[in-house]
Amino acid sequence: MAPRSKAQSSLPASRPRADRVTFREVDGRTWGAFERLFESRGAPKYCWCMVWRATADEARGSRKRAIKRRVDAGTPIGILAYQEEEPSAWCSIAPRASYSDLGGPGEADDPKVWSIVCLFVKRDLRGQGIGPQLVEAAIKTARKHGAKVVEAYPVDPDSPSYRFMGFVPLFAKAKFTELGRAGSRRHVMRRAVGAARRR
Repeated sequence: MAPRSKAQSSLPASRPRADRVTFREVDGRTWGAFERLFESRGAPKYCWCMVWRATADEARGSRKRAIKRRVDAGTPIGILAYQEEEPSAWCSIAPRASYSDLGGPGEADDPKVWSIVCLFVKRDLRGQGIGPQLVEAAIKTARKHGAKVVEAYPVDPDSPSYRFMGFVPLFAKAKFTELGRAGSRRHVMRRAVGAARRR
């Protein structure tokens, strides 16, 4: 047996691998996994991905209950990435009209435009290439639901805020093009995706 390299031996045996990741939409069947991910250490349970969704009343109440109401109503909210059946990452992908005003160019109520507004990856999966996979899986989900366009609102890598919305290089590599700005930090980037073909 060939000896392991120093780089190989420094990796924990249980470290997750991004090539074994699967993706599922959050719905009634996967709510438990979504809940488990968001309540795990380091996850964004302070917001429950309601920053761009909450009404004035919801912002004063339980954000977890508010996002659960949307799931129960069948409203798309996003996708989970699973590594060996454990939820390890999240991407908020939903119709732009289901969020509050995201700013920038475009028609906020166009049902064919879907928006990516949050990306979260558990610490032990970071640096494994999960970001590009999340973006492509989000696009596939939007296309399946009839989206023609997917928008994102990333920031520059040195931005002090809105970092949860992703970074410009990630979306540039995914063939998003910039349309303009939303505020002083967020770039509005868009990719035409077309609708999924029906067999």
